[in-house]
Amino acid sequence: MGTTADATPVSVSIILKLQNGEDLDEFIAASVDPDSNRYHKFLSVQQFRARYAPSNGQIQRITSYLQRLGITINEVYDDNLVIKATGTAAQLGQAFSTTLRDYSDKEGRRFHRPDREPRVPELLQDVVLYVSGLNTQTSQFLPHYTKGQALRLTPDGKSPAVVLPSGNSTATGVAGNYTTGDVANFYGVNPLYANGITGKGMTVGIATLANFLPADAYTYWSQIGLKVNPDRITQVHVDGGGPLSGPDGSGETALDVEQSGGLAPDANVIVYDAPNTEAGFIDVFYKAISDNKVDTLSVSWGSPEIFNYPIPGISTDTQAVLVAYHQAFAEAAAQGISTFAAAGDSGAYDTQRSFPAPYFSSPLTVDSPASDPYIIAAGGTTVPTSFTLRGILINLPIERVWGWDYLTDYCASRGRTPVTCGIYSVGGGGGVSVFWPQPAYQNGVRGIRRSEPNQVLTSTPDPVGAPTSTTTLYTVASNVKGRNLPDISLNSDPQTGYIVYSTPDGGVQNFYGGTSFAAPQLNGIFSLIAQAKGSRLGLLQPQLYALKSKGSRSQSTGLNEITAGDNWFYSGVSGYEPGAGLGTINAAALARAIR
Repeated sequence: MGTTADATPVSVSIILKLQNGEDLDEFIAASVDPDSNRYHKFLSVQQFRARYAPSNGQIQRITSYLQRLGITINEVYDDNLVIKATGTAAQLGQAFSTTLRDYSDKEGRRFHRPDREPRVPELLQDVVLYVSGLNTQTSQFLPHYTKGQALRLTPDGKSPAVVLPSGNSTATGVAGNYTTGDVANFYGVNPLYANGITGKGMTVGIATLANFLPADAYTYWSQIGLKVNPDRITQVHVDGGGPLSGPDGSGETALDVEQSGGLAPDANVIVYDAPNTEAGFIDVFYKAISDNKVDTLSVSWGSPEIFNYPIPGISTDTQAVLVAYHQAFAEAAAQGISTFAAAGDSGAYDTQRSFPAPYFSSPLTVDSPASDPYIIAAGGTTVPTSFTLRGILINLPIERVWGWDYLTDYCASRGRTPVTCGIYSVGGGGGVSVFWPQPAYQNGVRGIRRSEPNQVLTSTPDPVGAPTSTTTLYTVASNVKGRNLPDISLNSDPQTGYIVYSTPDGGVQNFYGGTSFAAPQLNGIFSLIAQAKGSRLGLLQPQLYALKSKGSRSQSTGLNEITAGDNWFYSGVSGYEPGAGLGTINAAALARAIR
C-alpha cells in the first residue's frame, strides 16, 4: 500500500543479547542437579542482570544513539534485556537501515513492516539481538484450543447439554464436560490436596495475547464448587494489552486462568496480556519474567517454528526471534520459574492449521515457542471413552496419544475424507525441531527421533480452473538431531474435553479441548509440587528425563507411559515418542520422586 508516512509513530522493543551465555547454561543445569551445591539456588532479577545482562554502560550506549536521532526511550526492563522506544517511521528506518511499507490483509486490516531485514549499526552489534515492533501485523499467533461440539450432536441435531458437578464433587465424570476436578482425578492430584497442598503462597502466571473478564474465571470456579479468594487475579496489560473479544481469543485467556487456578485453588494468578503481534508476544514473556513475581508460567499460543525461516512472500529470515524467546526462558529457568507451552493442535503437521490444504502442503513441523528447549512442551492425549457418532461406535479403552484419525471410519461412513471431514490433522502437536539441537536432557533417551526426509512446504495457486503448478517455499532439513517435543502430555481431546466459561463466547460451553488445556493444567499442578517441595522448581526437563532414564517403575517416577494412539505420524510407545513425549503424570508420585 506504499511507503509508510515518515511522521507515523512507531513503538519498538529492542531485545539485547545475553552475556556469558555458556556460563548461564551451566548455571541452569546445576540449579536443577540435586548433586550440585547450586541446587535450587536460583537468582534474583538483580543477580541475573549483574551476571548475564548488558551493563548499564552498554544500555547508555544504545539509548544515546537512539536519542541523537530523536527517538524517545520509554522504559528499560529490570533485567536489562529490553529497551522500549518510540519514534517516527523515518527515524526508526534511519536507525536500523530499513524502510517501512504499508500493507492490507484480506480482512482489510492495515499494518506496516520493513521492506528488508533491519540492520543493527556496527557500534551496537555486540549488544543488540533483535528489533521487534517494526512489523505491526496482527493475529500472527494462534490460540491452541479446539472445539468438538460439531461432531457430538444429539439425535435432534443439537449440541449436548452442559453437565456441571453435583453434590460435593468438583468433578463431573462426563466426557466433554470435564472440570479441573476431573483432571485431579485423572492425574493423581487429590493426595496433594489431602495433605494441604492447594497452592497457598504460590503464584501462577499466564502469558496471553487476549484480554479477558476475570468475573468469568470466578464464575467457572463457583459453578464447579471451588471456593477461592475473590481477589486472587491480577492483570498486567503489556503494550496496552490484548483485545477483549473477537477472533483473537479472550476465551483462551479465560480457560488458561480457569484451569491453572482451578488446579491450584489457593494460588494467586497474574495474567500478562499483550497485543497479538510480534512485539507483543516477545514483550509479554520478558515482562512476566523480569517482574519475577510468578513461580510458574504458561502460554497457550504459538505458530509453526518453520514460519521463522525465510519463505518468499511470507517471511524474512527472522530466526533471531526464536533466540529472543529463548533468552527469556533461560532467564526464567535461572530465576527458578518453570515455564510451559502448548505444543499445538495440528498433530505432527503444525502448518496444517495455518496453511490449510489444498493450497499449501503439510510437512512434519513443530510449534514455537513450545519447541524451545527451556520450556516444557505440553502435548495431548485422549482419556478412555466410548460413544456413538451417528451409528458408528467409537471405543477407546485406554488413554492414548490424541489424534482424530480414530474418527476416520465415522467420516468414511458419511462419504468424506479426513480433510473434508475436518479431522485432519487435528491432534496433539509433536515432532522434531530443526532449529534447536537435541538438548542434553534428551541424550540417551530411548525413542528420541531425528527429522524425517522429504518434508517440503509448497504452495499451489487457488484460482478455479487455473493450471496446477507448485512452488517450493521451504525444504525442511532431514536427519537433524533436534529437540524433540512434547515433553509431557495431558488429556486435550475435545471429544473427551472440558467446560469453559467465557462471556464473549456465550457463557458456559462444553466439548472444548486442545493443548491449550494441558499447558495451564501443568502450570497449576507444578505450582502445587513446588509448594510441596518448599521451593521453585526451575527447569523441569532434566529432572523429568532423569526419572525416565533410571528405568524405575512408572508408579515410583510419577510418569505414566502412553502406548496407544498417534498424532497422525508419531505413535504412543514404551519410552519416549514425539506423540505424548514421556507420557502423562501422577502428581503426588512425581512430588515424591523429585528430590
